[in-house]
Amino acid sequence: MATLRSIEDLLKKPSGSGTGSDDSSAKAATVKAAGGLKPPTSKPSDKKAKTLTDNQGTQNALQEKIGEIALQDQEKLTASKASQLGLPYISLEGFPIAPEALMLISRDTAQTLHVVPFFLVGDEVRLGVTQPSKDVDALAAEITKDRRANVKIYIVSEHSLEKALKLYEKLPTPKEIVYGYRINEDDLVKYEKEISNFADLQAKIKEVSTSDVITLMFGAALKVSASDIHVEAEEEDVKIRFRMDGRLREGATLPKTAWKQMITRLKLLAGVKINIEDVPQDGRITIYLTSEKVDIRVSFLPTAFGESVVMRLLRPKSIALEFDNLGIRGHAFEVLKAEIEKPLGMIITTGPTGSGKTTTLYAILKRLNQPEDKIITLEDPIEYKLQGINQSQIEHGKNYGFADGLRSILRQDPDIVMVGEIRDTETADIAVQAALTGHLVVSTIHTNSAAGAIPRFLSMGVKPFLLAPALNAVIGQRLLRRLCVDCKVPTKLSAPQLKQTQQLLKAIPAASGETVPPEAEWKFMGPGDNKTCPTCGGMGYKGRVGIYEILTITNDVEEAILRPDSDASESEIQGLAMKHGMITMAQDGLLKALDGITSVEEVYAIANVDSELLEPGTGKAT
Repeated sequence: MATLRSIEDLLKKPSGSGTGSDDSSAKAATVKAAGGLKPPTSKPSDKKAKTLTDNQGTQNALQEKIGEIALQDQEKLTASKASQLGLPYISLEGFPIAPEALMLISRDTAQTLHVVPFFLVGDEVRLGVTQPSKDVDALAAEITKDRRANVKIYIVSEHSLEKALKLYEKLPTPKEIVYGYRINEDDLVKYEKEISNFADLQAKIKEVSTSDVITLMFGAALKVSASDIHVEAEEEDVKIRFRMDGRLREGATLPKTAWKQMITRLKLLAGVKINIEDVPQDGRITIYLTSEKVDIRVSFLPTAFGESVVMRLLRPKSIALEFDNLGIRGHAFEVLKAEIEKPLGMIITTGPTGSGKTTTLYAILKRLNQPEDKIITLEDPIEYKLQGINQSQIEHGKNYGFADGLRSILRQDPDIVMVGEIRDTETADIAVQAALTGHLVVSTIHTNSAAGAIPRFLSMGVKPFLLAPALNAVIGQRLLRRLCVDCKVPTKLSAPQLKQTQQLLKAIPAASGETVPPEAEWKFMGPGDNKTCPTCGGMGYKGRVGIYEILTITNDVEEAILRPDSDASESEIQGLAMKHGMITMAQDGLLKALDGITSVEEVYAIANVDSELLEPGTGKAT
């Protein structure tokens, strides 16, 4: 009983507060010594109940004290374990863990890996683990990459971990309002088996309900990697078309009787008003797949026979290109790489809608995204989320345009700024000033060629003496369809095509570093006529490739900009740039045609070649 007595001594309450039988005896003795008065008597039943209550209280306190001693021993063992592992130890008992820290990882992950994020301030993140592992190291590396954070691992006890895990129950449940549409992977597999071409799609659509038609339409678009879906009401029927590799292709036709139900369903999914038919509306649909989330921008436009619906599919996988894989060749690639690595100046991309400008800008930002640099974008709209980059959405209805937005983000102390588009004089002036005051500005402008960007800036009122030092490089670009690797065939050029090709290839400047093979070795490919090709579906093309021209501000170009009359023309700028090694988009396309990547017909259909019949070895038009 010695041990029991010693523990009871630890639990003994101050004099006068005890309730046990020993205390009662002491009180009786005291009273007797004081005056000989007898202590008050109690009924036997009351004494018994009181004794049971006192014993239970003592037992509970005893168990609590034993638990405290056990936890202390556990923490001591954990601290010793941390010392042996060479890692710091911490007790999370009473540690204030912020909800923001807990939300770095899910509760399921925390329970599975026995890890909890207990500290998040700025770029400092601390993880508590009961046992280090490769999975924990991988998690720390992921957090480091995604948040550009400094992650430190601590050893914690099982008790600390349990305490921290209970805090997940108090986290607010995020309620994201999303108009979503879920397609199971099983459905996609089924469609893949049942639909091998658009004829199969047409047959299948006739068999299913309106809801299933929409699922089938989305599934087909994802399978063929369509960028857009067009649903158009005509006088007698409804056409569904898919934009694939920049070209529209008819997929299926629906009876006009199905239109009302289908358009209502699409409006519900897109979150727009179903009773509005006479004004344009814009909405958004999210498709949830097992492996990815696909955002769809939806536009409704009233037409003569009903509303036209265009859905733009935004897939993160389609923007996954790295800068090194854009398709920019040799000398041009090295020149552009040097320009984007400068700490200040402007990098401008030019080209029509759908020419790959967004892909190029994002690829540049991904290459420049480093922990020591702050990158802010101003976009309309934000098409893809980029880790580690602050992206801001233009809101024209709230007076938050490119000019106002650019002023605001410059107050955020950025190192690199992306402006979705330079459309007006005010935005152009602010962008130029930002480039001159220590920022790297990346943006787009609408011109037909790289050389055309300079006259465009000057016509917007940008001062020549500001433009010349601010501009680093201009990228002109287009997207061409790739020949199908499984069905492309050798082809011969027509006489006009051959003449034009000879002129353009011979005009490639020696300074470009490009080597053109002798004409006798030229071999061009074209699309095959295999209508049943499983790779391209009989189209002859599959996928797209960029063609580029990279204009840098050489001394000659700078002098042309700074001339007192400031009348430097597009053709003059292009000639000066070619003198220093720039190849045009058409020339880049023909070099890719010689490599069998695309066809000469595709180059001449997409590239701007009217003004590019150049005198060999010069930048002068013939």
